[in-house]
Amino acid sequence: MRGIDLLNSLAKKGNTFTFNDALEMSNLSTKNLQKVLYRLQQKEAIERIEKGKYLIIPLGAEKGKYTLHEFVIGSLLVKPYSIAYWSALNYYGLTEQIPTTIFIQTISRKFNTNPNVFGVQYKIVKIKESKCFGIRKGWIEETQINITDKEKTIIDCLDKPQYAGGVIEVAKALKNNKFNRKKLENYAQRIGNSGVLRRLGYLCELLNIKIKLPKLDTRNYLLLDPTMPDKGLKSAKWRLIINLDEKVLGELE
Repeated sequence: MRGIDLLNSLAKKGNTFTFNDALEMSNLSTKNLQKVLYRLQQKEAIERIEKGKYLIIPLGAEKGKYTLHEFVIGSLLVKPYSIAYWSALNYYGLTEQIPTTIFIQTISRKFNTNPNVFGVQYKIVKIKESKCFGIRKGWIEETQINITDKEKTIIDCLDKPQYAGGVIEVAKALKNNKFNRKKLENYAQRIGNSGVLRRLGYLCELLNIKIKLPKLDTRNYLLLDPTMPDKGLKSAKWRLIINLDEKVLGELE
């Protein structure tokens, strides 16, 4: 099969493909297919996303300048996946900050957890299978993607604040008040991290948001924000070290 014929057939199924897709469609040997794909890359008809994954460059587009939305590229990097953390906060308009890294959540192992694709930095975060819930379908242009829902995004960001720009970004999302309280309560317990319950309880109390959480059964203290220095007053109620600037917190109230 000629390279252009193979490319036209692959393009009917979408603007990306894998080596296995091409292998199945072409009936070529692995070695011959590698040669065909190499020639297509030289002609700037396709561009390699990562090993075994390719982007089809539309006719008339310039290689190096054409790409897909970062979330669509991210969806190809690992399976299963969901767009999560700071990236999901931004998708829902729950933060005014635009993260320079695209955060992806998965239960799979990935050798390269910090790939840079077409100049965009990605962070792939492996989680326990028990934490894999609260995922919905979203649309980016004409492509459907997996993304954590609003409530799971907030909980995930409290679970791993380092992937959310810190706890202050979660506080802003909570203040926005565009979430399902019952679902948030359920997710907070389901995630299986007492730190999430403590941070959520403290922030909701600060923001006068009514929420029902189980009583804490612990004596140890955690940092409200693990991304900040470990200095601050202690909250005996929530067993937290409040290591955020009082002025910043005061502006949230």
